[in-house]
Amino acid sequence: MKVKLLLVGKSVEDWLQSGIILYTSRLKHYVPFEMTVIPELKQTSALSVEQIKEREGDRILAGVKSSDEVILLDERGQMFSSEGWARHLEQKMTYGSKDLVFVVGGAYGFSEKVYQRADGKLSLSQMTFSHQMVRLIFVEQLYRAFTIIKGEPYHHK
Repeated sequence: MKVKLLLVGKSVEDWLQSGIILYTSRLKHYVPFEMTVIPELKQTSALSVEQIKEREGDRILAGVKSSDEVILLDERGQMFSSEGWARHLEQKMTYGSKDLVFVVGGAYGFSEKVYQRADGKLSLSQMTFSHQMVRLIFVEQLYRAFTIIKGEPYHHK
C-alpha cells in the first residue's frame, strides 16, 4: 500500500514548500509516499465558482484509479486527535489493500462528482485553513502519525 497526496495547484510560498519537502522526505522512511500536483486552471476570470470546481474536479478524478481509496481533506470531514488519527491510519495500513489517496482541492473546494467518488472525508480542524496551508499541516500530521505508530519520540502527550 502506498499513500498519495493529490493537490490542485503548486505551493507558491517558499517557506511552505520548505516545510512540505522536510516532512515528505521524512515520510519516505515509513511508507511509499508521493505527491502529485494538478496544474491550476488558467484564465478563470470568466468562469463561475461552480465551473472552476467542475473543471478542477475532472482533473482530480483523472488522477485517481478505481482501485484507490480516496479521502478528501474537507472541513466537513471526520476529525481525530493525533493519537486517534495514528490508530485510524494504522488500521487502514494493516487491513486495507487499496492505495490511500488524500486530496486537497482548490480554493473553492470540490465538485459534486468528486464528493460522489470519495470514500471518506478528513477534517484537520474546525478552523478553516487555506488550501496552501493544508498541505503542510497534513504532511506533518501524517508524519506524526507514523512516529506514534512506531513509538518514536516525535509526538509528546
